[in-house]
Amino acid sequence: MTVERYIRIVAGLFIMVSLALGVETSPLFVSHWALAFTAFVGLNLFQFGFTNFCPMGIILRKLGVPEGTACAVAE
Repeated sequence: MTVERYIRIVAGLFIMVSLALGVETSPLFVSHWALAFTAFVGLNLFQFGFTNFCPMGIILRKLGVPEGTACAVAE
């Protein structure tokens, strides 16, 4: 798997978990503040689309995960 695929998988997982923790009708509800994490992930994905900068991509590359085309390092 590539850095791009890991980013998509982890972002999707984080959004689903934070929604499960932040939506009042969920059996896993903890607090409405869990939805702030959903907003954080969404904003990070939004800025990644424009800047091609992703902190998780940097970490994954340092761990040796091969790059995909969307996570190319701007030089």
